[in-house]
Amino acid sequence: MAGEALTSRPRVLAIGAHPDDIEFMMAGTLLCLRLKGWEVHYLNIADGSCGSVKLDADQTAKLRRKEAQEAAEIMEAHWHPPLTRDLEIFYGDELIRRLGAVIRTVAPDVLLVHHPVDYMEDHMNACRLSVTAAFSRGMPNYRTQPPVDPIEKPIALYHALPHGLMTPFGEEVSGSFYVNVGPVMERKKAALQAHRSQQEWLDRSQGMSSYLEGMVETTRQMGRQSQSFEWAEGWVPHAHLGFCSPENRPLQKALTDSVTL
Repeated sequence: MAGEALTSRPRVLAIGAHPDDIEFMMAGTLLCLRLKGWEVHYLNIADGSCGSVKLDADQTAKLRRKEAQEAAEIMEAHWHPPLTRDLEIFYGDELIRRLGAVIRTVAPDVLLVHHPVDYMEDHMNACRLSVTAAFSRGMPNYRTQPPVDPIEKPIALYHALPHGLMTPFGEEVSGSFYVNVGPVMERKKAALQAHRSQQEWLDRSQGMSSYLEGMVETTRQMGRQSQSFEWAEGWVPHAHLGFCSPENRPLQKALTDSVTL
């Protein structure tokens, strides 16, 4: 769906650090919004270039680009190209300006991002970059790259739970509310399975012997945290200051029949 014109429907933009991060922690919510008629946008900041023990960086990035595009197609999402290499997601002006251009172009009602405290720096930096880029959306004196006119639009930000549902110090993290992703669980699985190259890599690099089952168990665990659903994704709303009014809760409102607080 890359390159298609924006519609007047409500929009959600999910920003992950690497190809497959969105599928692990956010895809169920995206699919639920898509069923409600929302326009869905999908962006990985990094290109996945470090995700192989056999291919070089360029070959790996090319392969993972195709896999991410396939996953986006499964979710009926607009795919946006990555902005940098793996382990090069640094909090700085260049990436803020480039990410700001995407946010101004998409003009999302909801922005889904990583948790600010996660197991690796790429995730945490992706979160910080996304928050700052969204904060600057209406500032005419902050020029994006490429230049995109500022937008005067409220955006509600939501943080996904961290990988492993814990801080880097092993402390459990839970959501402020949970979305029931049971009705879309099979499509969430299919979207993750599009990243076929990652099973061997994550087994060797992080001891993740079952790529799909790791996601399934995490989603099941969030369901237990919700105390309401079998399968869930947890969310923590970002403070409204600088982004929207205190009453602006579009994600909870859109999925009111699928949310527990």
